[in-house]
Amino acid sequence: MSTATRVLLIEDDPGITETLQRILTEEGHEVVVERRGDEGFARAAQGGLNVVITDLRMPGLNGLELVRQLHASQPRLPIILVTAFGTTETAIEATKFGAYDYLLKPFSVPHLLELVRKAADSNRFMSEPVVWGQPDAARDALVGQSPAMQAIYKEIGRVAPRPVNVLIRGETGTGKELIARALYQHSDRANAPFIAINCAAIPETLLESELFGHERGAFTGAETRRIGRFEQADHGTLFLDEIGDMTLGTQVKLTRVLQEKCLQRLGAKETIPVDVRVVAATHRDLETAIRQKQFRQDLYYRLSVVVIALPPLRERREDIPDLARYFLRKHGPDLGNAHPSIHPEAVEFLQAQSWPGNVRELENIARKALLLAQSYTINLDHVRAALNKTAGLASSPKQSVGEYVDELLAAARRGELADAHTRALETVERELFARAIQQAHGNQARAARWLGISRITMKAKLVQFGLHPSQDSEPPA
Repeated sequence: MSTATRVLLIEDDPGITETLQRILTEEGHEVVVERRGDEGFARAAQGGLNVVITDLRMPGLNGLELVRQLHASQPRLPIILVTAFGTTETAIEATKFGAYDYLLKPFSVPHLLELVRKAADSNRFMSEPVVWGQPDAARDALVGQSPAMQAIYKEIGRVAPRPVNVLIRGETGTGKELIARALYQHSDRANAPFIAINCAAIPETLLESELFGHERGAFTGAETRRIGRFEQADHGTLFLDEIGDMTLGTQVKLTRVLQEKCLQRLGAKETIPVDVRVVAATHRDLETAIRQKQFRQDLYYRLSVVVIALPPLRERREDIPDLARYFLRKHGPDLGNAHPSIHPEAVEFLQAQSWPGNVRELENIARKALLLAQSYTINLDHVRAALNKTAGLASSPKQSVGEYVDELLAAARRGELADAHTRALETVERELFARAIQQAHGNQARAARWLGISRITMKAKLVQFGLHPSQDSEPPA
């Protein structure tokens, strides 16, 4: 069952405190407030928090010292420092000491909420254990007792303690992120930071700065120095998702960092040593990308010291019953069904599907079926309806819009369809968003701009239709 993000807000200004508390609460977060730095540190020591937001100048213990002490005692707890423009260098020092990030006053509300979301995700990645092969797990689990999954569990146990880079390969939706988290949690770096970056979701002009940081004036818009994710992950693990979408220029610099174990921020001359384990993941065929000069062979060798290949769901159908029941238990309480059950006939039907979207698609169908069943046992009709709502009576590539509409209306006349209007709109909308995110190579902001909508709406539609931001994100041939 999901829980709200618990945010500790340390701020001595009553007006700012009231505003931030209201904004965060309206977003669904649970906010705990402390007025002094020493009291905030004491509250954080009690545990149960996901994110800390702290001002720089406070009575009792200033923000810089708070970051230093709190990160030393709880390295998995993300700390966001709030500071004025005049003290950005201090904020940068705080980032070196372990702060997750910093906010410059005045800041925008969307920026604050996005930063809190990312920090909470980072905390979840580090703190919530990934359980292997247990379908009754309450939270994140790698579910399946098939021979293929048993081999992967053994590989994780063998590789996790070793100081080697790992490449995770598999189709979109197979669960590569869970593998990365399991490797981190069972490594000797489990008490150090785990930083995750989706290389396909960050514009190529910003990815290099995100990874390696930059100095003030390094490029247009670089008004302050920024510490990159490599530095933040020092002595920890950096997860580079969708590594196959990284540009060649950034690949060159990443190869150099992996080889020399040091980096240079953009616009800087000094060399900074880093000790980072890299776990990378991709759905792309990197061997083909190498032959087409789209991926560097030397980087491939650096990343693929160990390769873990996740099989698609269609190749481990014996795991589908356990996966279906796991997702029903995971989402049931949130969707009004505390003890969901599913009919054996519905399970057999699920096993017969091809699942092009893999485990992520199955989870999406489980959520839809829970809503349709309305606290009753999920039967074959619920599962079929859930699949139809996801795929629609989808038109084939050669079918015209008119033919598709005629097919919908014919089904409605036969009494097989009671929502032709909704089905048509949903099918067209799903295709529109799927193609937009595909042609934008996973870049949500770019796809949203093309469609003339906000990024928040874009993100909501991707969730609604079960689309992953990097799904089918290879550039067109």
